[in-house]
Order: sequence, then structure tokens, then C-alpha cells
Amino acid sequence: MKGAKKAGEFTVTPGRAIPFGATVISKNAVNFSVSSLYAKSCELVLFHKGHLQPFAVIPFPKEFKIGSVFAMTVWGLDYEKTEYGFRMDGPFNPREGHWFDPSKLLLDPYAKVVRGRDIWGQRTDWSNPYQYRAGIIKPELYDWEGDRQLRIPLKDLVIYEMHVRGFTRHSSSEVGNKGTYAGIIEKIPYLKDLGINCIELLPVAEFDELLKKNVNLTHETGNCITNFWGYGPIAYFAPKSGYAAASLTQGSPVNEFKDMVKALHKNGIEVILDVVFNHTGEEGKEGPYISFRGIDNKTYYMLDSEGSYKDFTGCKNTLNCNHPIVREFILNCLRYWVEEYHIDGFRFDLASAMTRDESGKPMDNPPLLEAISYDPVLKKTKLIAEAWDAVGLYQVGTFPSYGRWSDWNGKFRDDVRRFIKSDSGMVQTMVQRIQGSPDLFGERGPSASVNFVTSHDGFTMMDLVSYSRKHNKDNRENNLDGSNENFSWNWGCEGPTNDPEITGLRKRIIKNAVSILLISQGVPMILAGDEFGRTQRGNNNAHCQDNEVSWLDWRLLKENQELYNFFKRMIEFRKAHPIVRNKDWFESKVRHGSKYPDISFHGTRAGQVDYSHESRLLAVMFNGQHLKDNIIYAAMNMHWEEHKFMLPKLSDAQWFVFANTGLQPPDDICCVGQESLLDNQSEIVLGPRSVVILVGKNQSK
Repeated sequence: MKGAKKAGEFTVTPGRAIPFGATVISKNAVNFSVSSLYAKSCELVLFHKGHLQPFAVIPFPKEFKIGSVFAMTVWGLDYEKTEYGFRMDGPFNPREGHWFDPSKLLLDPYAKVVRGRDIWGQRTDWSNPYQYRAGIIKPELYDWEGDRQLRIPLKDLVIYEMHVRGFTRHSSSEVGNKGTYAGIIEKIPYLKDLGINCIELLPVAEFDELLKKNVNLTHETGNCITNFWGYGPIAYFAPKSGYAAASLTQGSPVNEFKDMVKALHKNGIEVILDVVFNHTGEEGKEGPYISFRGIDNKTYYMLDSEGSYKDFTGCKNTLNCNHPIVREFILNCLRYWVEEYHIDGFRFDLASAMTRDESGKPMDNPPLLEAISYDPVLKKTKLIAEAWDAVGLYQVGTFPSYGRWSDWNGKFRDDVRRFIKSDSGMVQTMVQRIQGSPDLFGERGPSASVNFVTSHDGFTMMDLVSYSRKHNKDNRENNLDGSNENFSWNWGCEGPTNDPEITGLRKRIIKNAVSILLISQGVPMILAGDEFGRTQRGNNNAHCQDNEVSWLDWRLLKENQELYNFFKRMIEFRKAHPIVRNKDWFESKVRHGSKYPDISFHGTRAGQVDYSHESRLLAVMFNGQHLKDNIIYAAMNMHWEEHKFMLPKLSDAQWFVFANTGLQPPDDICCVGQESLLDNQSEIVLGPRSVVILVGKNQSK
């Protein structure tokens, strides 16, 4: 072979620079490629699968280097039985941004699977210099059986945010593979029954759940670990091995993840991944060498003039996202998840950090976001931004969208929370939120708004109505972590209670919240377990709780069946009525042949909204006739007294009751199409703190 050299028992030849990472050439040949602008030399370190000591170390010959890329093909290597890492040498000068150390084994940034983290909670052995090793896979071996992205219109999604492990880890989950991708497959019948059509998974890119964060924790302290959520990635291309049941049987976490996606797609459920391109698990200067720090620290991280890590994330480092090399890395990663795993979309954690240039200044036209938006591989992929970062850059409604991006609408969350707990001065704001927040998103349209009341970050829905303050002492940060601004209320007792009046009121407030969420324009997102009253015992920052605080207790499904029933039927209602998920802004004009505008707002009198500071009453009417839909009227009384609402008069239809949160189950909600005729067609009385949803339909149709 031309240019061949002997390297111990192997033959090596000049490699190809692209693609990066380990690429199988044949059964016994693998191309290795890694880039570093500042490294002087690089070694390939090879391990037998599962072994902790290397069996070969092969330096990259200088003549094999292409630009700043070390590229080499190794012949005589059985890729299925091999793991690998790199060691790099170069300047060690932290003030200049260089941290090269030739004694450190470094994980390939393009690693497709990671060994050493196969079992969840496996102790990190910091004395072992070979803690992280990459496996080598040949992707095209998997049979997708014709699967592809589902491409459900964004406006039609009902997103269900979940943690892979937390979803089924509890003993009550009744699945065989608890806390795994396979466990999610077992729960697909449940997801279909609930009616959601999209799951959003907290980070699944490989991370070390035991990495030390800025908290004083050890693994021995009550199963309380430091990185349960996974916001500290160490390998962006690799699915988390510890989430795979297959890892326990020496199977493939890669195939199990694909099995999960394929099974969800077969059942009409999309998969969105929460991705973390704002920081890494290497943390600050005291953090571990894992990958980027030892490969090209100055390129991959934002640094100040002293070489210290800039921190716009609260996690001690910030990726230098708009550097051309890092930008290409991120694009390659997103393309890989779409091509190789058929992922339908991405939610970008602390996405505003991705709008900053190398100095940290926000840009109007960030090259990374522009490249993602126009990338042909990502053309049909959903893009959702958490449009803020940890140091005050808040871009909800102003995030650079290029006609592609949607934002997590934190203002919807806060305003609905305040409204349902009867804060004053909220009516005018709620008019905006129910319409999809045109005050924020303007020409971007309502689908730019991902609406939610709760998410993984904060209280669950049940805790929102059970605690007036956070209870995070179990996190061992002296209750200083987590937000203090929750807009929550305990309704008479802090925490659990057997008082039927309080428990009944709490459930009613939850029903109010989900009613508003699912009739509002925009894309609704529900936190897993809220539909049956999941609690985190008042913890609003359970990032380190790998225990029953974070695991869904499925016994609550039976205990709170009325909540589940209400969520399920509200989802069914949203799906049945295109008028509440119309992708375009409503027009206030009356369409030809219609008596009412597409959307109108009302108070206790039809057509008259009380916008006064003390008002807590609002009604909205959607006219869906131009969409061959019904007329929908939702009245919201967040006052502590009952109020009578005069109803808009229908000339060719009658009002039917779909839901009334002021009534006891089963009268609180009905199945779509089984609404009961309202006795009094001119007015309706709403009880204290309740929501009523009416459907105006012509009985003759």
C-alpha cells in the first residue's frame, strides 16, 4: 500500500481528513481523524473492548497530517473488538488558553459510542487515566424498515417533556426495563392513550452523571448525584449508554435508541432532543480533562484575556459556538442525529449563549444559527430555542429565527401562573398569551411560541399548587439553588394535606392551567407526570436527585385518575378543533358569511372585556367556521367569587358544554362529540376560580 508504515502489529497508511472520528473502511481497517489547531503531535491509543489498559499506542506520523488534521488508517484492526482514545502534545500555557497534556487520554469529539459509562451510576475512577474510551461502530448495519421523520406540522404538536430514566425508573412503572430507552418503548401504549404526538427528551448525548458540579455532594449521600438531568455533555454524537437496557447484556445502546425512535414513529410520535451546545461537562479550570480541553481548548471555549473560561451558562465554561471549527462540529452533530437516528427536532438549551461572538457579545446574525437554519439536511427538522442564558440575555420573541425557530415562551409560563393564582392586572396580558403572544412574536406567527406552564426546570404542576416556596434542602446547597420567583401558591397548606377542600381546589387550579394551555395559540408542552399529579416534594431544581423525587410514581395515575382524564380529553379537544391550533395570526375582521371574527375577547358581557387592574375575568371566542370547525368559547373566572357571563348569541347554532372545572368529575369534562346542550343559551354562571369551555354547533350538521 502506498505510504504504508509498520506500527507494531499493524500497518498504517495516510488517512482521510473527512469525516472526522473513526470510520470503518473494511472489516479490518479503520480511518481515524482528529483536528487540533495548536497540537504538535497526536497518538492513537487502542484498547481491547472492555479492557482498562491499552494494548497499542500508535503515533500519527507527521507526514500523515493534513492541515491541522491528524489522519491515519490502521489496517489489521478488528473494529468490533476495539476501543480508542487520543493523546495530544502541545503547549501548556493556560494564560494563553492552552492545556495540552500528553499523559491524558482524550475522548474523540466525534465518538459515536462511549465505553466506561455503560452502567448508570457507575463510579468515576479518577485514578484511572483511561476512564473514557470510544467504541467503533458501522452505522449502516441497522434496519430502519423504511422509517423516516414524521414531519407533523408544528402547529399540530402536543409536546411531552420527559427524562429517559425518570420516566420509568420507579418500581411502580410496571415495565421490564426500568429507566431505559426500552422502557419508553414499553410505555408507548400509555403515551398514545394520553394523546400526545411528540416527546421531548432531556439530554441523551453521553454525559457523566457523577461529574462534580459546584455542589458539595458525594455519590454515597442518599443516591443524590450531581448531573441527573444530563446538562454536561462529554460526547455529543453518542447516545447515553447508561440509559440502555442493552448495556447490561453487552448489547448496543445505539441500536436500542434507534429501536425506540422507530417504535415511536410507528405510533405517530415524534422525538425532539434537548441538546446542550452552550457548555460541556469539562467545567472550569478545576474540571476534568475529557475531550476539548486537551484537544484544542483555545478553539472550543470562550476565554478572556487571561485565558480563563468565560461563563454565560452558570456551568463554568461556554462553548465558542460561532468559531468556524466549533460551528462545523455542531452542524455535523445535528446532521448525524437526523441522518443516523431520524430525530424530528431539537430543543437548544440556553440557546442565547449560541448567539454570542468569541468575545461574548450578542450578534444580530449569529453564523451558527444562520447555518443551522439553512442547512439542507436539517430542512424539515424542528428547531426550538430556550431563548435566554444564565447571565441575563433574554431573547424570547427576539431570538434570531430565520423563519425557522420557535422559542420556549417563558412569559406564557409566568403569566398563566400569575393568572390562575388570581394575581391582579393580568387580563390584558392574557389576551396576548392566548393568541400566541403576538406582542412577542409579531410576524413569526403563533407557532413560534412553545407554550408551557411547567417544565423539568422548576415546580411540577402539582407542586405549583402545593407549595408557596421552594424546598431544595435535599440538594445540599442550603436551599440557595433554584428560582425564588415561582408564582406558586399552596392554597392553604404548605405541601401534602388530607383536607378535601384544599386538595379539590388544587386539582381545579391544575385543570384551569391545562385548559388555558391547550386552547391557546402556539405549541403546547406538558411536563411528564403532570397529568397524574406528580410531585417533587417542593423541589424546583431536582437536577441532582436520582431517586423518587425525580422518578415518576405511577401509583399516582390511579390516585389522580380525574386529572389524567381531564388532560387526555383536553388533548383530544385540541386535536379535534383546528381553530385553536391555527398556524396563522387571527384577523379581527368578520369573514364573508360569518357573524363573528376569527377571534374575539369578552368579559361578563359579550364583546366587553374588563381590563381594569382588579379584573380577574376573561373569555375568548374562536370562530372556526372558515375552517369547517365549530365556534369555541372559553370563559375564565380567576376570582374567588362566582360570576355570571353573558354569552354571545348564535343565530344558527347552540352552545354545548365541553368542560367546566368548577364541577366534580365526571361532570368536569366530556368526550369530544358528546357535549351536553347548555340549558340557558344566553348566560352561564362560573364558580370561583374555574374555567368553562363551550362548543357552538349546529345540531342539524
